[in-house]
Amino acid sequence: MEGYQAVGQSGEVEIIIRKSRFIGRAEPVRREEQATAILEDIRRRHWDATHHCYAFIIGERAEIQRSSDDGEPAGTAGRPILEVLHQMNLRNTLVVVTRYFGGVMLGAGGLVRAYGRAAAEAVRTAGTVTRRPYTRIRLQFSYSLFGKITHRLAERGWPWEPPEFGEDVRLAVYVPQGREADLQSAVADAASGQVAFHVDGSTWLDEADGAVRLPSADAKGSSSKESPQG
Repeated sequence: MEGYQAVGQSGEVEIIIRKSRFIGRAEPVRREEQATAILEDIRRRHWDATHHCYAFIIGERAEIQRSSDDGEPAGTAGRPILEVLHQMNLRNTLVVVTRYFGGVMLGAGGLVRAYGRAAAEAVRTAGTVTRRPYTRIRLQFSYSLFGKITHRLAERGWPWEPPEFGEDVRLAVYVPQGREADLQSAVADAASGQVAFHVDGSTWLDEADGAVRLPSADAKGSSSKESPQG
């Protein structure tokens, strides 16, 4: 399965356009309920704002898409924010643009440009990552093979968790989905077949600046052999 783009963390910007204050906020989200909760929190914090316009896309195939003009003229706020998400090929991302009206009318075109600009700058501030499906595979082998196996993994850029040392070595490795056979072949060759494999399941990992971010302990515990959910 192909990967997709998403914001890697929260990001917020503030811009002033003809005396109106626009606060753009980008957030990573995985469920519609999460997006709703973030939106409500922003509304509480900026309770005196004129508008809270937003858009979000959820699902690796963009299954859920929502936008709202929140009282602005139809098509001048929610739609431009949603277009920014589409143009940047973003998934699992929420952008909210809060406006404090400054007393000067911007017109339809001015609103479209203002909301689109605030959304794009919020995304750039948050930064984007590429999210791809990986398979977690646990290896078990003798101490004498540790150097050979980790060398093979490093050559191919496959990340692994800190090893567990007991009577033997246990190492959890992440490989791009569809490359499981490549891992088994490379490791088995290095270890002359003296390694045990156990496939745990699939998970989505973020790639940024040429590095793969491994999941937290909680995320690892929730992985399964079902199709990964982004």
